[in-house]
Amino acid sequence: MKKTLNMLIAAGCLLATGSTFAAENKLRFGIEALYPPFESKSASGQLEGFDIDLGHAVCAAAKLECSWVETSFDSLIPALQARKFEAINSAMNVTDQRRAAIAFTDSIYQVPNRLIAKADSGLLPDAKSLAGKRVGVLQGSIQENYANAHWAPQGVDVVSYQDQNQVYLDLTSGRLDATLIMAPAGQSGFLAHPDGKGFAFVGEAVKDGKILGEGIAFGLRKDDAALLKQLNEAIAKVKQQGTISALSKKYFGDIDVTVK
Repeated sequence: MKKTLNMLIAAGCLLATGSTFAAENKLRFGIEALYPPFESKSASGQLEGFDIDLGHAVCAAAKLECSWVETSFDSLIPALQARKFEAINSAMNVTDQRRAAIAFTDSIYQVPNRLIAKADSGLLPDAKSLAGKRVGVLQGSIQENYANAHWAPQGVDVVSYQDQNQVYLDLTSGRLDATLIMAPAGQSGFLAHPDGKGFAFVGEAVKDGKILGEGIAFGLRKDDAALLKQLNEAIAKVKQQGTISALSKKYFGDIDVTVK
């Protein structure tokens, strides 16, 4: 009886160890799959985009099996803290405000933020030009923070949406005058489509290092120090392999995404 009990205990320990090992070698990424070319779904329902390919490359380098959990962009940080996944991989810029809540890996890439409006509108990305106009932004984004800080106090009506596609619909219908967005997303998600005809990037990219951040990275819980180290090592490896540059050309064309 004692021998049987010891065998059961040993078997239980092996199962527990195996479960822990399996869990430690799997990584769930949180994303919002409504932001091409960063992350979206194909006609067949498969996830695709820059961040999806990036995630696979980093997981391969880290010897992790990765999967994705979908949620809205503004709920990514709460869902991470609620342990619904281990890392945010959804074109999230590193900012001081976000650092107060979560940890970030080293910055992986950086993209310009630009205003889209009617090509002949004469609008520019500044408060004087946009006064009295309606500008759509993604809820919970750095573009929302920038517009609320720089434009809203000067009479610009900043309208927040949970879905960037709804921004495009309201832009084409005339309910919005412009949208502030990461340039690659605006190009592939709107300007390259028939609905984007007559629209264009207007003015230069907006700048504010404090609000717009220091580049895009994976977000993690602050107590996941081991995972942070593992991912940083994998990120360094894929950078050295030229993976970031190759994916940039594939999805963004000539847009420079080098971290400044």
